[in-house]
Amino acid sequence: MADSVAQQAAQIPTSAMQVAPGGRLKDEAPRASWAKARERLAWIMVAPSLAVVGFIALYPLFQTFRLSFTNARFGSTRAVEYVGFDNYSRVLNDSDFIDALRRTIQFTVTSVLLETLFGIAVALVINTQFRARGLVRTAMLLPWAIMTVVSAQLWRYMFDQNAGVINDILVTRLGILDEKIAWTTRLSTTMWSLVAIDVWKTTPFMALLLLAGLQVIPGDVYEASFIDGASKVQQFFQITLPLLKPALMVALIFRTLDAFKVFDLPYVTTGASPSTQTVAVYAQQTLVNDLRLGRSSAVSVIIFLIIGAMVLGYTRFVKIEEN
Repeated sequence: MADSVAQQAAQIPTSAMQVAPGGRLKDEAPRASWAKARERLAWIMVAPSLAVVGFIALYPLFQTFRLSFTNARFGSTRAVEYVGFDNYSRVLNDSDFIDALRRTIQFTVTSVLLETLFGIAVALVINTQFRARGLVRTAMLLPWAIMTVVSAQLWRYMFDQNAGVINDILVTRLGILDEKIAWTTRLSTTMWSLVAIDVWKTTPFMALLLLAGLQVIPGDVYEASFIDGASKVQQFFQITLPLLKPALMVALIFRTLDAFKVFDLPYVTTGASPSTQTVAVYAQQTLVNDLRLGRSSAVSVIIFLIIGAMVLGYTRFVKIEEN
């Protein structure tokens, strides 16, 4: 066997191989002039679209950074002056912003953790063979397909203290609670109400991404482990979870970034209540109520930098895993 491999390697033309660092041989990839011309033509054809997308994405970002260093006010005609890092200093020393940041982190960690656990469970169930599996998959995506504003308003009615169906079930029908609760206004339950709404809506998204990861795992691996006597629990922790890790990490980063910049859910459900104010709601209130365009831009830049740090940490972690 070794002799045949050596003979095949000897038949490869020397011009098609190149010695890589460390003494290894790697295939050389010569590029013809027509291939380079096609690549140049492709870049020329997509250049207008890239220019438009770059302008739409980069110009607002540049303006936000620029305004964050000024005392610009929304709707004001006064001259805009450069104030340096004064906006950032005021924001970072504002207790309301610190509370909003703490609240946002709490919401993000709790909701993403629950969505991941429920998403794995749902993905494992719908990955099995059963009748009407296609119908179940379609029905599963309905909460995610509903607009967040609509679902938030729907759950707001359901959580209503007097006419809400939640209190009716827990108090009147099941008798679990002694009195009706104002879920979205009571300090001890308002954040958990938002988490429940977000978990209900976004768990299908997590399950969909994880289902795609489950379906690329070869069935031969499970058959071999079954022959070796592995139980279902051992298969999950030793086969499914390690092979599902790439899809799981992608789902986690998408949901983490989306949950951290949440605005519509708390704003529609509880308004601008201080008990549910996230950093995105804080930025909106600074702009609309206080008319401080420069300071609101500084908050947006801080959110952008935090999200950028999350993405950087994620990409570095993936690189380590690939190596």
